[in-house]
Amino acid sequence: MEYDMPIAVEPDFRMLYEDDGVLVADKAAPLLTHPTGDKNEPTLWHGVRELLAYELATGGQVSFINRLDRETSGITLIAKTAEAASALGKAMQERLLHKEYYAVVQGVPLWQRAVNAEPILRMEEVAPTRIHVRQCCHPAGKPCRTEFVRLEQGRGGCCLVRCIPHTGRMHQIRVHLAYLGHPLVGDKIYGGDESCYLEFMEQGWAPALAARLVLPRHALHACKLTFPWRGETVTVESPLPPDMKQLLE
Repeated sequence: MEYDMPIAVEPDFRMLYEDDGVLVADKAAPLLTHPTGDKNEPTLWHGVRELLAYELATGGQVSFINRLDRETSGITLIAKTAEAASALGKAMQERLLHKEYYAVVQGVPLWQRAVNAEPILRMEEVAPTRIHVRQCCHPAGKPCRTEFVRLEQGRGGCCLVRCIPHTGRMHQIRVHLAYLGHPLVGDKIYGGDESCYLEFMEQGWAPALAARLVLPRHALHACKLTFPWRGETVTVESPLPPDMKQLLE
């Protein structure tokens, strides 16, 4: 099948956990979680449906419980049955799913631990922006809370940070890190120059962008997920991916 791929897409994923009701996949970046609009490119949804072809033929389903941005890699929870989709959807609504992320940020934070509880809303509601999806911290926004722990300093003036979101707003970790003065390496929207995003959408990845952003995608990885399932607590972890590890080395 021919695909339209404006950027280099890594279509592979690996399974971290599976039973007869759920599957936990480790998504590469920049891979879409599911098809969107009229784009013709591989997605995690396509790959999982191919993997679960027999289950789908015998009454199963593919339901994503959490969805990662294209450029965010890591753990994705998928229900294989209606029972699992209902139970895990309810658990998510009740905030019983606990997620943690690795981020490689610009600069080295002075803090060892920090909590950002600034509310978030869409920026165009309060200030001019050329990017419709851009969010910002603002008193009129929805309540948000993210905990950060500094882990390891890189050699190139960057740092590895563990991020623990206690709410699930759009772009929450990226917005909160930028507000603290340490945006993600490779972040085209919140990295300090939103023209990077506009240039990327218009021209794709190019040497001029590589010089400014270093990494083709933002350096964020969903590294840990804990969720209740059939009376037990399941914890799944994913290591730091090679591209983010290389930033630190």
